[in-house]
Amino acid sequence: MKNFVDMYEVSLRYGEDGDGTLALQDATMRVDSGEFVAVVGPSGCGKSTLMKVITGLWPPTKGGVIVGGKEVDRPLSITGMAFQNPTLLPWRTTLDNVMLPLEIVQPHAPKFRRERAAYETKARDLLALVGLKGFEDKFPWQLSGGMQQRASICRALIHDPSLLMLDEPFGALDMFTREELWLAMQDLWLARRPTVILVTHDLREAVFLADRIFVMSARPGRMIAERTVELPRPRALSMTYEPYSVALVQELRDHISAAREAA
Repeated sequence: MKNFVDMYEVSLRYGEDGDGTLALQDATMRVDSGEFVAVVGPSGCGKSTLMKVITGLWPPTKGGVIVGGKEVDRPLSITGMAFQNPTLLPWRTTLDNVMLPLEIVQPHAPKFRRERAAYETKARDLLALVGLKGFEDKFPWQLSGGMQQRASICRALIHDPSLLMLDEPFGALDMFTREELWLAMQDLWLARRPTVILVTHDLREAVFLADRIFVMSARPGRMIAERTVELPRPRALSMTYEPYSVALVQELRDHISAAREAA
């Protein structure tokens, strides 16, 4: 499906009066089914607000969002989300943390208990795909930060969401762990092909993972540039140091610097 996500002329003002913060203004973005896009921009430009609007967690003041051919007027159940902090429940094992959405989200919740064995196999396979085989029965405090984030991404994918929203999921990790997770994320996406929207401050990360990159202005946020990443898949980390990628990172940085100066 073309335009699986269609956000058109969205504005959002926090607060009920005209003095509230205008976070987004006439922001428009379209994402095809199965596409991986990244959104970058200056700090405070409204990237996280954009995520809330697309997933129906916050209604826009103006404009609208269509996902999967339907107007978004409530929180979406077809979405998986991963954030900068893994937010794993400390009293649940890795396996049980990953399976948590299955206990809550339709259509899985009503049949979770009677089909638990099948769901557990699915969760174990997903954990194995990101290198966590053998850690299924560990608790979050027994995992490194990178392992916790891998489990968090598995949890976001376990219910087969059509749309995966990633809000700085690798930002708190060291560079080597972050790069390992870029590779794991690429493998997951190639295996399952959900539609992905990644918010990140890391321009090299955006170039490595995304098919297209949107650049936002300073607040109030709107799209000021869009670039297609013309790199073959699967991608190797070494590609991010090749002239094409370096030039693209610099171009994105120039757009963001100009946005800051124009604020």
